[in-house]
Amino acid sequence: MQKFTKITSVAAALREAHVDTDVIFPARFLLLLDKAGLGKHLFHERRQGPDGIKTDFVLNSPPFDKAEILVAGANFGSGSSREQAVWALTDFGIRCVIAPSFGEIFQSNCFKNGALPLVIQGETHERIMRAAEGGNPLTVDLEAQTVELPDGETIGFEIDPYRRHTLMLGLDEIGSILADDADDIATFEARHRSSQPWLFLDDGRLERLFADTRSS
Repeated sequence: MQKFTKITSVAAALREAHVDTDVIFPARFLLLLDKAGLGKHLFHERRQGPDGIKTDFVLNSPPFDKAEILVAGANFGSGSSREQAVWALTDFGIRCVIAPSFGEIFQSNCFKNGALPLVIQGETHERIMRAAEGGNPLTVDLEAQTVELPDGETIGFEIDPYRRHTLMLGLDEIGSILADDADDIATFEARHRSSQPWLFLDDGRLERLFADTRSS
């Protein structure tokens, strides 16, 4: 998982509230299981019309087609639990979504896939939205827990310390367990191998045992 420490990028503005996961990643693409390449289907119905011609949707328009930050309305990512919605966002290049609130499962999926779902509300969110609409870069600094606007204003934010830690180190859930408990896991495996060695015939003896059993 890609580490998240600090990004500076133009931010795409999407004022609409209650954008659900079916809008973010339409259900008809759910049979695609490989994360790579899903970005082309992000907001598919918004980015092209029935005739296949690109629309004026914000992510189709330079420089926002290269945005790493999306500033959205409330309840972003509501609806179904499909993790592909986050896969499509990150494959497109979006590393951070700033919104007043998120769908709970979508928010959790963001943390699991290296994206920062940043909750900022009220007038502060509106200032960020207007800055995004202006096309000037924003800076999201996870280490400092700040968002810097083009005029130099710095806005602080709160985030769960564990989530911050795993994002900054680029650890998914399995990676986090291995990083935090590697010594305990190694100790357990060594004790297990010593107490039940017949389960670990990894030197060719297990294959020979099965071969002897089949031939007898």
